Amino acid sequence: MTATKFLSVVLPALAISLTSCTTPSSTGRTSFSFDPPVQQPSNPAAVRAMLSTGAQRLYLVEGDKVILATPVTVGKPSTPTPRGNFRIYSKQLERRRASSPGAGYPMTYWMEFQPAYGMHWGFMDSKPDTHGCVRIPLKAAKKVFTLVRVGTPLNVASSQPWDSTIGKQLPTLDDSRLPDPPLSYMLSPKVFRDSHAGKMWNFE
Repeated sequence: MTATKFLSVVLPALAISLTSCTTPSSTGRTSFSFDPPVQQPSNPAAVRAMLSTGAQRLYLVEGDKVILATPVTVGKPSTPTPRGNFRIYSKQLERRRASSPGAGYPMTYWMEFQPAYGMHWGFMDSKPDTHGCVRIPLKAAKKVFTLVRVGTPLNVASSQPWDSTIGKQLPTLDDSRLPDPPLSYMLSPKVFRDSHAGKMWNFE
Protein backbone atom coordinates (compact mmCIF):
# COMPACT_ATOMS: atom_id res chain seq x y z
CA MET A 1 0.00 0.00 0.00
CA THR A 2 1.32 3.43 -0.90
CA ALA A 3 1.49 6.20 1.67
CA THR A 4 -1.36 8.05 -0.08
CA LYS A 5 -3.62 5.03 -0.02
CA PHE A 6 -2.77 4.36 3.63
CA LEU A 7 -3.77 7.90 4.51
CA SER A 8 -7.09 7.63 2.68
CA VAL A 9 -8.04 4.15 3.87
CA VAL A 10 -6.43 3.33 7.20
CA LEU A 11 -6.08 6.69 8.94
CA PRO A 12 -9.84 7.45 8.87
CA ALA A 13 -10.26 4.32 10.96
CA LEU A 14 -7.66 5.69 13.33
CA ALA A 15 -9.56 8.95 13.57
CA ILE A 16 -12.75 7.06 14.47
CA SER A 17 -10.96 5.15 17.20
CA LEU A 18 -9.79 8.44 18.71
CA THR A 19 -13.01 10.46 18.55
CA SER A 20 -12.93 11.11 22.27
CA CYS A 21 -9.57 12.85 21.96
CA THR A 22 -8.70 16.31 20.82
CA THR A 23 -6.39 17.26 17.99
CA PRO A 24 -2.78 16.62 19.00
CA SER A 25 -1.14 19.63 20.61
CA SER A 26 2.46 20.48 21.30
CA THR A 27 2.08 19.03 24.79
CA GLY A 28 0.48 15.84 23.49
CA ARG A 29 -2.04 13.50 25.07
CA THR A 30 -1.56 10.32 27.02
CA SER A 31 -0.98 7.03 25.26
CA PHE A 32 -3.58 4.79 26.84
CA SER A 33 -6.42 5.65 24.44
CA PHE A 34 -4.22 5.23 21.35
CA ASP A 35 -5.20 2.09 19.45
CA PRO A 36 -3.77 1.99 15.92
CA PRO A 37 -5.59 0.22 13.10
CA VAL A 38 -3.92 -2.86 11.63
CA GLN A 39 -4.06 -4.50 8.23
CA GLN A 40 -3.36 -8.19 8.63
CA PRO A 41 -0.43 -9.27 6.43
CA SER A 42 -1.00 -11.72 3.61
CA ASN A 43 2.38 -13.27 4.43
CA PRO A 44 3.28 -12.83 8.13
CA ALA A 45 6.84 -13.98 7.43
CA ALA A 46 7.34 -10.99 5.11
CA VAL A 47 6.66 -8.34 7.77
CA ARG A 48 9.51 -5.89 8.47
CA ALA A 49 9.83 -3.32 11.24
CA MET A 50 11.11 0.14 10.29
CA LEU A 51 11.97 2.55 13.10
CA SER A 52 12.57 6.29 12.68
CA THR A 53 14.50 7.72 15.63
CA GLY A 54 14.17 11.26 14.31
CA ALA A 55 10.39 11.17 14.01
CA GLN A 56 9.91 8.66 16.85
CA ARG A 57 7.75 6.46 14.66
CA LEU A 58 7.58 2.70 14.15
CA TYR A 59 6.16 1.23 10.94
CA LEU A 60 5.38 -2.42 10.31
CA VAL A 61 5.64 -3.03 6.59
CA GLU A 62 4.82 -5.86 4.20
CA GLY A 63 6.38 -5.13 0.80
CA ASP A 64 5.58 -1.44 0.21
CA LYS A 65 2.44 -1.59 2.37
CA VAL A 66 2.42 -0.11 5.88
CA ILE A 67 0.20 -2.37 7.98
CA LEU A 68 0.66 -0.60 11.32
CA ALA A 69 2.12 2.74 12.35
CA THR A 70 2.61 4.05 15.87
CA PRO A 71 4.43 6.76 17.79
CA VAL A 72 7.27 5.48 19.98
CA THR A 73 9.78 6.91 22.43
CA VAL A 74 13.44 6.24 21.64
CA GLY A 75 16.78 6.71 23.39
CA LYS A 76 17.85 10.16 24.51
CA PRO A 77 21.02 11.66 22.98
CA SER A 78 23.25 10.42 25.83
CA THR A 79 21.87 6.86 25.53
CA PRO A 80 20.69 6.53 21.93
CA THR A 81 18.80 3.66 20.39
CA PRO A 82 21.29 1.68 18.26
CA ARG A 83 20.97 2.32 14.53
CA GLY A 84 21.42 -0.28 11.84
CA ASN A 85 19.86 -3.49 10.62
CA PHE A 86 18.84 -6.06 13.21
CA ARG A 87 16.48 -8.98 13.69
CA ILE A 88 14.12 -9.60 16.55
CA TYR A 89 15.76 -12.61 18.16
CA SER A 90 13.82 -12.89 21.42
CA LYS A 91 10.23 -12.23 22.46
CA GLN A 92 8.88 -12.28 26.00
CA LEU A 93 5.27 -11.54 26.83
CA GLU A 94 5.99 -10.60 30.45
CA ARG A 95 9.42 -9.25 31.30
CA ARG A 96 10.76 -7.11 34.12
CA ARG A 97 13.76 -4.84 34.19
CA ALA A 98 16.70 -6.74 35.70
CA SER A 99 19.10 -3.88 36.43
CA SER A 100 18.86 -0.87 38.74
CA PRO A 101 17.55 1.74 38.89
CA GLY A 102 14.05 0.47 38.22
CA ALA A 103 14.70 -3.22 38.82
CA GLY A 104 11.44 -5.15 38.60
CA TYR A 105 9.67 -2.55 36.46
CA PRO A 106 7.39 -4.19 33.86
CA MET A 107 8.44 -4.18 30.20
CA THR A 108 5.45 -6.03 28.77
CA TYR A 109 5.59 -7.27 25.14
CA TRP A 110 9.39 -7.39 25.09
CA MET A 111 10.98 -7.78 21.61
CA GLU A 112 14.78 -7.86 21.79
CA PHE A 113 16.94 -6.86 18.82
CA GLN A 114 20.34 -6.39 20.49
CA PRO A 115 21.53 -7.53 23.92
CA ALA A 116 19.73 -5.39 26.53
CA TYR A 117 17.90 -3.41 23.81
CA GLY A 118 14.31 -4.10 22.93
CA MET A 119 10.96 -2.72 21.89
CA HIS A 120 8.33 -2.99 24.63
CA TRP A 121 5.42 -1.28 26.34
CA GLY A 122 6.40 1.82 28.28
CA PHE A 123 5.23 5.28 29.26
CA MET A 124 5.49 7.66 26.34
CA ASP A 125 7.37 10.94 26.08
CA SER A 126 7.13 13.45 23.26
CA LYS A 127 10.93 13.69 23.18
CA PRO A 128 13.60 10.94 23.17
CA ASP A 129 13.80 9.79 26.78
CA THR A 130 14.85 6.15 27.15
CA HIS A 131 18.16 4.46 27.88
CA GLY A 132 18.12 3.05 24.35
CA CYS A 133 15.08 0.82 24.32
CA VAL A 134 11.99 1.65 22.27
CA ARG A 135 8.82 2.29 24.24
CA ILE A 136 5.50 1.63 22.50
CA PRO A 137 1.96 2.61 23.62
CA LEU A 138 0.15 -0.22 25.37
CA LYS A 139 -2.46 -1.23 22.77
CA ALA A 140 0.02 -0.71 19.92
CA ALA A 141 2.65 -2.81 21.72
CA LYS A 142 0.25 -5.72 21.96
CA LYS A 143 -0.45 -5.55 18.22
CA VAL A 144 3.22 -5.16 17.29
CA PHE A 145 4.12 -8.13 19.51
CA THR A 146 1.51 -10.24 17.68
CA LEU A 147 2.75 -9.27 14.22
CA VAL A 148 6.49 -9.45 14.90
CA ARG A 149 8.15 -12.87 14.90
CA VAL A 150 11.50 -14.12 16.08
CA GLY A 151 13.58 -13.35 12.99
CA THR A 152 11.60 -10.29 11.87
CA PRO A 153 14.00 -7.72 10.33
CA LEU A 154 14.25 -4.33 12.04
CA ASN A 155 15.80 -1.28 10.41
CA VAL A 156 16.63 1.58 12.79
CA ALA A 157 17.51 4.85 11.07
CA SER A 158 17.23 8.57 11.69
CA SER A 159 14.32 8.71 9.22
CA GLN A 160 12.01 6.46 7.25
CA PRO A 161 10.15 7.11 3.95
CA TRP A 162 6.76 7.49 5.66
CA ASP A 163 7.75 10.14 8.22
CA SER A 164 6.36 13.03 6.19
CA THR A 165 3.09 11.28 5.31
CA ILE A 166 1.81 8.50 7.56
CA GLY A 167 4.08 9.42 10.44
CA LYS A 168 3.02 13.05 10.38
CA GLN A 169 -0.63 12.07 10.78
CA LEU A 170 0.00 10.16 13.99
CA PRO A 171 -0.75 11.86 17.31
CA THR A 172 1.78 13.23 19.76
CA LEU A 173 1.65 11.05 22.88
CA ASP A 174 3.04 12.25 26.19
CA ASP A 175 2.57 10.47 29.53
CA SER A 176 5.05 12.68 31.40
CA ARG A 177 2.33 14.45 33.39
CA LEU A 178 0.58 11.29 34.53
CA PRO A 179 0.92 10.38 38.20
CA ASP A 180 3.28 7.52 38.99
CA PRO A 181 1.37 4.30 39.68
CA PRO A 182 2.10 2.79 43.09
CA LEU A 183 5.28 0.74 43.07
CA SER A 184 3.38 -2.11 44.72
CA TYR A 185 1.11 -2.21 41.67
CA MET A 186 3.95 -2.04 39.15
CA LEU A 187 5.75 -4.93 40.87
CA SER A 188 2.62 -7.07 41.19
CA PRO A 189 1.28 -9.73 38.77
CA LYS A 190 -1.79 -7.54 38.26
CA VAL A 191 0.18 -5.10 36.10
CA PHE A 192 0.59 -7.84 33.49
CA ARG A 193 -3.05 -8.93 33.69
CA ASP A 194 -4.16 -5.35 33.17
CA SER A 195 -1.68 -4.83 30.34
CA HIS A 196 -3.06 -7.80 28.43
CA ALA A 197 -6.57 -6.38 28.91
CA GLY A 198 -5.42 -3.12 27.31
CA LYS A 199 -5.58 -0.99 30.43
CA MET A 200 -3.39 0.01 33.35
CA TRP A 201 -4.08 1.30 36.85
CA ASN A 202 -6.58 4.20 36.59
CA PHE A 203 -5.36 5.75 33.34
CA GLU A 204 -8.42 4.70 31.33
